[in-house]
Amino acid sequence: MQTATKPLVGARAVPLSRRASFLVAEARRKPSTNSRRTRVGSTSTTTTTTTTLTDVNGPALTTVAKPGHQYDLKQTVEMKATVSVHMKSFWWSDEKKERARDWAYDLILGSWLTLELVSSELDPNTGQEHDVISGKLKHSRETEKDYDLYEAIFTVPASFGPIGAVRLVNYHHTEMLLGEVKIFPAGEDPTKSSAVTLFHCHSWIDPSHCSPDKRTFFPVEKSYIPSQTPKGVEKLRKSELEALRGNGCGERKKHDRIYDYDVYNDLGKPESKRPVLGGKEHPYPRRCRTGRPRSKTDPSSEEESHKKGEMYVPRDETFTERKEQAFLTKQLLSQLHGLCTGLKVNKDILPSFPTLASIDALYDDDFRNQPVQPEGGKVRLILDLLAKELVHLVKLEGAEFVEGLRRVFKFETPEIHDMDKLAWFRDEEFARQTLAGMNPLSIQLVTELPIVSKLDELKYGPADSLITKELIEKQINRIMTAEEAVAQKKLFMLDYHDLLLPYVHRVRKLDNKTMYGSRTLFFLADDGTLRPIAIELTRPKSPHKQQWRKVFTPGSGYSGSVTGSWEWQLAKIHVLSHDTGYHQLVSHWLRTHCCVEPYVIAANRQLSQMHPIYRLLHPHFRFTMEINAQARGMLICADGIIEKTFSPGEFSMEISSAAYDKQWRFDMEALPEDLIRRGMAVRGEDGKLELAIEDYPYANDGLLVWDAIKQWASDYVAHYYPCAADIVDDEELQDWWTEVRTKGHTDKQDEPWWPELDCHESLVQVLATIMWVTSAHHAAVNFGQYPMAGYVPNHPSIARRNMPCEMGPEEMLAFKAAPEKVWLDTLPSQLQTVMVMATLDLLSSHASDEEYMGTHQEPAWQRDGEVDKAFQVFQKKMRDIAEQVEEWNKDDSRRNRHGAGVVPYVLLRPLNGNPMDAKTVMEMGIPNSISI
Repeated sequence: MQTATKPLVGARAVPLSRRASFLVAEARRKPSTNSRRTRVGSTSTTTTTTTTLTDVNGPALTTVAKPGHQYDLKQTVEMKATVSVHMKSFWWSDEKKERARDWAYDLILGSWLTLELVSSELDPNTGQEHDVISGKLKHSRETEKDYDLYEAIFTVPASFGPIGAVRLVNYHHTEMLLGEVKIFPAGEDPTKSSAVTLFHCHSWIDPSHCSPDKRTFFPVEKSYIPSQTPKGVEKLRKSELEALRGNGCGERKKHDRIYDYDVYNDLGKPESKRPVLGGKEHPYPRRCRTGRPRSKTDPSSEEESHKKGEMYVPRDETFTERKEQAFLTKQLLSQLHGLCTGLKVNKDILPSFPTLASIDALYDDDFRNQPVQPEGGKVRLILDLLAKELVHLVKLEGAEFVEGLRRVFKFETPEIHDMDKLAWFRDEEFARQTLAGMNPLSIQLVTELPIVSKLDELKYGPADSLITKELIEKQINRIMTAEEAVAQKKLFMLDYHDLLLPYVHRVRKLDNKTMYGSRTLFFLADDGTLRPIAIELTRPKSPHKQQWRKVFTPGSGYSGSVTGSWEWQLAKIHVLSHDTGYHQLVSHWLRTHCCVEPYVIAANRQLSQMHPIYRLLHPHFRFTMEINAQARGMLICADGIIEKTFSPGEFSMEISSAAYDKQWRFDMEALPEDLIRRGMAVRGEDGKLELAIEDYPYANDGLLVWDAIKQWASDYVAHYYPCAADIVDDEELQDWWTEVRTKGHTDKQDEPWWPELDCHESLVQVLATIMWVTSAHHAAVNFGQYPMAGYVPNHPSIARRNMPCEMGPEEMLAFKAAPEKVWLDTLPSQLQTVMVMATLDLLSSHASDEEYMGTHQEPAWQRDGEVDKAFQVFQKKMRDIAEQVEEWNKDDSRRNRHGAGVVPYVLLRPLNGNPMDAKTVMEMGIPNSISI
């Protein structure tokens, strides 16, 4: 091993170049003249090499290399290494006193970080890898933002060749976040030098007493498919992947970075068992394996984590401190919100809102556009929150104190209610939100009549819908026949009948919850807007009752019945609760968070960090595993927020499993294919999509983004894979895709629709689909949650009372006597409302360190001229899309996104995430990944 190290002043920036890769080789032909601060003396034999370096500030350093090397040390190059390191903030570390003592000791001592240089070439004399050149890094006086700089000088023999990797060992007492490693000729200014080799690491390095393995990183200068890997780092490439796969045994520890698969057997609790998701009975994607022991009370499930809410994820998948602080800040604010109303109702979940005005009182009309959450630690957060109001609040007692809390922590007025206080009531808005709301992925074209269920009639009752041709024609004033309406693509539907009907009786056994199977029919008017014409609610037959079902129509507009009008409003609550549940469980959780996790796991297990496809997808996987783990611990678990505040209750995750089994197909997750499947688009003779509804904001904006993503993926793939054979022969790529299917989505592995990675087009389609789902699809269903459903009458998450007409004459009499009370009792309770509002407020937020599509560029893309050029084209398309969306939102002819009181559709408008450029949380931009 060659050892040479010396502290010098660090560098700050990195220019775009790969000249450093050839600088060492150049020294083979001429001796180094760069010896400004180091005197090098050497002897060379066929058995040993001794190198002595004299530091002008200290004694000589002498090391002896391993026998057998024939480095010509008379021809050397001095290379400087700077390493940026971030130590975890004092307030975010455990065992603070002990750590503070260790930090002080180690920082004074210094030299606790060892860096090794690895050649990309084999030793021509031995045919084996060169010995690494090792050195200890010392603290520099310079810093880079939140990072300290450490540095050293390496004397590199001419025969060493280009640097192909670096390896690090952390001898500190605590973990550190490694930012970047830069290697460049000593004496040169790295901001001007064209010979900087950059390693973009951004990885946690455990102390050696926790993990003795050396951490390996490859330069960003060039990406390599396996067959092109430099010979000197071939073994390292394979060993790194083996380390990430683990052996499938044992419980994972916090510092581990192992990626593996398991079923969802960690959602239950000893007192609240839940079925295992994954397997023949409940098909489901796989999650990250934690290896926790099996529960003693339920051997099919894992035992709970020792620390509540703490789930293992590989260390580099966890939130950054800034993200973690922002997330916990929002959690604290949400808890305070819930505390206020929780105190108000004495922790009782049952009380309804007494009036509509009492719902409005939850919001502060002067509360606009919340600023980005503070980035400081917990202490700063608490001080900021309390300093303004503490003096006043401590003077209050009892009820006044509670009211004071409620005043301080009122909610921001959601956009839908801010734009139009009566939007929730209007049928036009109810219909418009199926195209431009928080769940525009469920609306589908009616292609045939009669509407028929696919469920077993003997078990659930008659299959034919009560929405008959005669009823349709009556509701559209007989301007055409029902058959003509179908032929002219005028009828559209929200169909939650078959998915929900098998769970109706089970849900109704739960306290304070009810459910129906539902169908909602819409008619497309000549102005391009939808209007609802019928809602069908169904209770299936049971051993004790016959099937019950009824169709409700907009009573005030047609029959003139006041009772019918109130029944219509009640029916809308039920449909909206179904839509909210489907949105959260399927459109959001299942199709983005849940189905993406196997892609992340497989990519880290099978694709090297130097693989071009890994580098393309990596920005789209940021923080997904962490947010999913937190969801398992707080949101989707037994007695979690989803079960408490959404209609399906404890059967929520079973319903998402049923949707995965019956509906999910990878080849239909691309936007064009999804639209075609739902009948919302057809492909014309020229190959372009023709929308069934021309003014469909989600589809209009989404197709622009999809086309841009696909072109960017196509340019990228073409650069690294000139021919189809390169794709077929890429063993890492093929292993990744095989593992996605056979291990990540193993319950669907034998489906015939899985694409084969056998050509440019199939690979591009797969990559574009994943990039679409992780970015634009997730943005469309996530960031509109609070703006649209934060006002509970607009999109309630739960319906608590059955329709009065189902329950009999007495219920109908009570309903007619006090319809508003029945309506309020059907909505979520006060506590349920505040809990779901606080949750949606949290989930709709953007982190201050979010990375946005079209603005964030990976260092590896910048270093490759062709890739950089392709990204610049993609970036320009994102800017053009933003301008187009802005124009559409001002177009009077586009009534589904513009008009009096209409919330503009901005969820798929690319932007840079700067809150100063956005009026609402919905228009911050499209994050690259599922990070919230």
